[in-house]
Amino acid sequence: MKARNSVRRVAIPLVVLFPLLLLFSPIGEKRHASARASKDDDSVRAFSAVASVLTSPRCLNCHVPDDGPLQGDDNHPHAMNVKRGPDGRGTPAMRCTNCHQDTNSQFLHAPPGRPDWRLPPPSMPLVWKGLSIAGICRSVKNPATNGGMSTAQLIEHVRDDPFVNWAWNPGPGRTQPPISHDEFVARFTEWVQTGAACPKE
Repeated sequence: MKARNSVRRVAIPLVVLFPLLLLFSPIGEKRHASARASKDDDSVRAFSAVASVLTSPRCLNCHVPDDGPLQGDDNHPHAMNVKRGPDGRGTPAMRCTNCHQDTNSQFLHAPPGRPDWRLPPPSMPLVWKGLSIAGICRSVKNPATNGGMSTAQLIEHVRDDPFVNWAWNPGPGRTQPPISHDEFVARFTEWVQTGAACPKE
């Protein structure tokens, strides 16, 4: 006798099949797109809070497109024509640490301080001034313009870096960023965890 070929039919329960059909249907695709858009909206809102810090004078004065830092709440050019220098620490004749010591001066508007005071180096100037909020967002999350950091490393940076933390202890006569450091880190983390979406121009 010849073996009879048989086809075994497998019944797929409707309770399993229906979600799959829904997922790949136009309705499912629409819901997926809507959920993605909602997540992007949450991410953009979180970055709006982040940007309120990044565009405050305490951050913006050093994240400049040219070689001259700014100072004051009005972002005016640094006194004495200070320049970035080849390593971000000033020129040979005028090093940043000539005036900026390891701690803030306690005199009103006197030079602020923390160890190794400097600008970002010319090889990676971390420019934010002059950019839109969307442009700052793209720059912050791009390793080519953020110092080679991943988003996970960025969270550690904004949480632990002494220069970042200095912004909330800038010395007498200087305003702090508009939200607390804890809130800043929380919103930055939320931005990353929701996909690090950037606002549209």
